[in-house]
Amino acid sequence: MKWTDKLDGVLQRHQELASRMAEDLDPSEYASLAKEYADLTPVVTKVRAYQDARKETADLEEMLADPDTDAEMRALAEEELHAVQQELPGLEEMVQIALLPRDEADSRNAILEVRAGTGGDEASLFAAELFRMYQRYAESRGWRFEVIDYADNGIGGVKEATGAITGENVFASLKYESGVHRVQRVPVTESGGRIHTSAATVAVLPEAEDVDVDIDEKDLRIDTYRSQGAGGQHVNTTDSAVRITHAPTGVVVQCQDEKSQHKNKAKAMKVLMARLYELERERQDAERAQSRRGQIGSGDRSERIRTYNFPQGRVTDHRIGLTLHKLEKILAGESLDEVISALTLEDQAAKLAEATEQA
Repeated sequence: MKWTDKLDGVLQRHQELASRMAEDLDPSEYASLAKEYADLTPVVTKVRAYQDARKETADLEEMLADPDTDAEMRALAEEELHAVQQELPGLEEMVQIALLPRDEADSRNAILEVRAGTGGDEASLFAAELFRMYQRYAESRGWRFEVIDYADNGIGGVKEATGAITGENVFASLKYESGVHRVQRVPVTESGGRIHTSAATVAVLPEAEDVDVDIDEKDLRIDTYRSQGAGGQHVNTTDSAVRITHAPTGVVVQCQDEKSQHKNKAKAMKVLMARLYELERERQDAERAQSRRGQIGSGDRSERIRTYNFPQGRVTDHRIGLTLHKLEKILAGESLDEVISALTLEDQAAKLAEATEQA
């Protein structure tokens, strides 16, 4: 089926959803239809713009083919036809991209995990900078950023940190951030001025919903312990921190950010569900490995994706060969969108090329 054959079906489905939503529905069914309607609306807008341009092209060509069209109208029609023909390729590509299958998790909130990698204290300092970068980026997008766990090492660095990010299309924006981030700079402790290379690992997981993951309470081991701050000081004197182990998979999550054991457990469960959901997504992706040829990286946390070079003030994303001399602005969350937009466009182009090959 050609992509143009899908257009009328998209418009028809949009209209069907509008009609169904006008009926007397139970709240859950209405919410489901409303979400599909909202997701489809921007696609419909693009389809209509494309179809209008095609119709205008046909009308102008018909006018120019009519021998009774006077010279003044003919000149005007030729000018308008040239303008519309210039717009059509862009509109066509825009619609094709809009029709590409979406990752069902794109519209979800996300769990962000940052861990210090190789490089000792310098790696932990870099991990803390990355975590702050995502906090600032979330703030610039109007998203809510909630710290779930933050294991400070006492010198301003972090061994590992976890946050929950809530907002519109969070996972779609951040999903390409998973992988190894490398930093090259002279550590403050380096007296010889030598550049060191350190790394931190980032994982971005779509937040799971209750229907995605079925967890048997019997498979969980829940341990409580006293929350600890930098240098091992006790944040409080009660066993409020929670560690949950999922026996079948060996996944371990913990949370000590809240003073309430109940709240820490709830946050830890949210992270556990996200990790188990991601394991299932990875299993399904492995089964569809051939269809992932055009995607940007694999999201594998062992894959080196980006280098932050302080002496040269540059950031390079190795997957698409993009280099920006905006290191400070990127770490401040201001210019991170430039990297994310480039990754998104590259992924869309690859998927579009693959869809064209298969058509």
